[in-house]
Amino acid sequence: MRTVQIAKDTHAPCLGQGTWNMGENPARRAEEIAALRTGVELGMTLIDTAEMYEDGAAEELIGEALGRVRDDVFLVSKAYPQNASHDRLQSACEASLRRLGTDRLDLYLLHWRGRIPLSETIEGMQALTKAGKIRHWGVSNLDTQDMDELIDAGGAACVTDQILYNLTRRGPERDLLPWLSGNGMSAMAYSPVEQGRLIDNVDLALIAADIAATPAQTALAWTLRHPNVIAIPKAATIGHVRENRNAADLALSDDIVARLDDAFPAPRGPVPLEML
Repeated sequence: MRTVQIAKDTHAPCLGQGTWNMGENPARRAEEIAALRTGVELGMTLIDTAEMYEDGAAEELIGEALGRVRDDVFLVSKAYPQNASHDRLQSACEASLRRLGTDRLDLYLLHWRGRIPLSETIEGMQALTKAGKIRHWGVSNLDTQDMDELIDAGGAACVTDQILYNLTRRGPERDLLPWLSGNGMSAMAYSPVEQGRLIDNVDLALIAADIAATPAQTALAWTLRHPNVIAIPKAATIGHVRENRNAADLALSDDIVARLDDAFPAPRGPVPLEML
């Protein structure tokens, strides 16, 4: 699978696995674990989670699913903004590590911006990096102005911004995506199929049918056309995982991209970064 550069010495697959709402239902646990393991076997080795997801239950599910393949996985988790102070960030990270059954995270993110100064969060991330508990750090849901403030606060070591980006949420294309690319940072697109709502879009279904793909695969391939964007769709079944995986091999022609642009036009002016 094509990879995206995270840092000078680190690459991750362009298509990973999200885990929002996973781990909440014991009846689905075995199926969700099988889905995660299948994704890893298929090369979707980036797994994204957060302490917020089911109050840590998603992290526990991942810890069980990974078992002895931890070293094959690029593991990402996120901290609540209220835990972004220097001391609380250490405690939050250690709690995530315990739930995940690992001694380090490959990437640790501030989930969204809160009241704690960015400079203090940066200090906490630097301390975790120095202690070997995280390899890299980044942010989530920060807009262009926030990213400028992050850099001014000493956050040049930030490697990514995880954002809401898909065919119906194209605001980042105007300012944020160019800013990230210009500053050597990747973007991680969460909800790249709009939490499944895009699947029922008639225009998307017609375009997908013309290229013998599913609507989800077409939406994912559109997101993955950017060389520095990683998509992290959730899939809780093996069949869904396999469907997503095939999107990484789907190349969209200029004509198809133009049709998608017509069906899902980009905003004409600046749009504040959206969140789900």
